[in-house]
Amino acid sequence: MNSPRPHSVAPSGGDLRHPHLRRALRSTKVLVGCYAVLSGLTLLAIILLRHHPDLVTDAVWVRASIVVATSLLMVSFAARTGRGHSRSYLRLRLASGVMLMAIAVIVALPGAFPVWLKAEQTLCGVLLLGVVVIVNSRRMRSAFATG
Repeated sequence: MNSPRPHSVAPSGGDLRHPHLRRALRSTKVLVGCYAVLSGLTLLAIILLRHHPDLVTDAVWVRASIVVATSLLMVSFAARTGRGHSRSYLRLRLASGVMLMAIAVIVALPGAFPVWLKAEQTLCGVLLLGVVVIVNSRRMRSAFATG
């Protein structure tokens, strides 16, 4: 019988107790938390404005649902990354980068989404840009280096 593979904890390339890493992890958690709160408030606004088809289209519902789901996943990834889980760190790096690219496309597409959603997505993009910069920094990458 195969025993479960242990999740990699205690990064090999750096000490998570180092003040710079602690600060980077804290900042990441705050940015991801703000992203989740903003996403949840946007979904609440969509629910309240659901009877205004000029403001809330089917595409808005789909996009907001995806954003809320990914933001909650990213909260989980950030929390586990803060505890030293290297797989969660990788997931956070990938999810934040993919979502940032998706946001850039949505903001750039003419007419696909209402202006208010593009403004909200721009704010989300700024938050995620901060996450992407932090989690892809040399210090963070070396802290979670495998091998």
